[in-house]
Amino acid sequence: MSKQQPNTLAAERRKARHYGMQALYQWYMAEAPLNNIEAEFRTDYDFAHVDLEYFQALLHGVPAQVDELEAIFEPLLDRRITDLDPIERTLLRMGTFELRERIDVPYKVVINEAVSLAKKFGATDSHKYINGVLDKVARQLREAEVGAAS
Repeated sequence: MSKQQPNTLAAERRKARHYGMQALYQWYMAEAPLNNIEAEFRTDYDFAHVDLEYFQALLHGVPAQVDELEAIFEPLLDRRITDLDPIERTLLRMGTFELRERIDVPYKVVINEAVSLAKKFGATDSHKYINGVLDKVARQLREAEVGAAS
């Protein structure tokens, strides 16, 4: 595999997150098997310019750690976790997963991408909520990185 240009990789990861969020939302709402969801997405969407490995890491990694991920962000919420809308809950799970497992991705990128997806798919001001909660998660999970950026 040849080295990709950073902008190309960023675009492919952005698409992977986009599809990953949709697939994880489907898993959460329909409780369909992950392999079926992945097969459906790979059939229905053009993955030519998608970071497939990143998509798979999100789709299979988040459900495998869902309880641990929610345990990280739940204490930071200003409401019960069951009161989050499904998009918010999916994005918080996904963002927390990336902050915890993908230290190769800067925390600001993780937060910005989640905020962007919240603006596209979430309720009117959900992007502000996602930003605030993931910022607190980053301060816990990436203390040194956040401190160095301050």
